[in-house]
Amino acid sequence: MATAIDPGRLSASPTAGDIMSSPVITIERGATRAQVADTLTGHGISAAPVVDESGMVLGLVSEYDLLAKTGADAAALMTTAVISVSTDCAVSDISHLLVDRRIRRVPVLRDGALVGIVSRRDVIAMMATEWVCGVCGEPVRGEQPPASCPKCQADSARFVLQEQPPGT
Repeated sequence: MATAIDPGRLSASPTAGDIMSSPVITIERGATRAQVADTLTGHGISAAPVVDESGMVLGLVSEYDLLAKTGADAAALMTTAVISVSTDCAVSDISHLLVDRRIRRVPVLRDGALVGIVSRRDVIAMMATEWVCGVCGEPVRGEQPPASCPKCQADSARFVLQEQPPGT
C-alpha cells in the first residue's frame, strides 16, 4: 500500500486526502478467520476495513480482533464502531482522533465511498518530512514538496528538504 501525497494540494494545513494510503486493502464480510489473517500478514498491515458487496465500510478487523475474539468470519470478528473521516479533514484533527480515541487508523471516505486510510504511520511520516521554500522560507510538511509555495507561489524546484534534528 503506497501513501498518496498530492503535492498540488499539500499546504501548511494538510488533509486526509493529502496523506492517505490508497488503494485500501479490504476484507469481505464473509472472509474466514484464516483469510483475514492471510490478508493482514500477506500485505504487512495490522488491520483492514470490512466491506460489503458494494464496497460500503461495515467495520474494521484488526490483529487484536483475531487474537481476542472467537468469531469464524470477518463479520463476527470486526469492530463495527468505526470512526471515518472525509478527504478534506485536517491532519491535525485526525491526529487528535487517533490520540483521544486511542485508535490506530481511520478510513477516508469521499461521498460515502472508501478512497483511502490514514494510519498513525501516515501522520508520523508527514510530520517527519519538512520542505522549506528557498525564496521565502515557508516550511511545508509532506513526503514531497508542494507544486508551489502556499505563501509566495514559488515552484516546487525552489523547495529544499529540511533535515529534522534527532528527537523532534
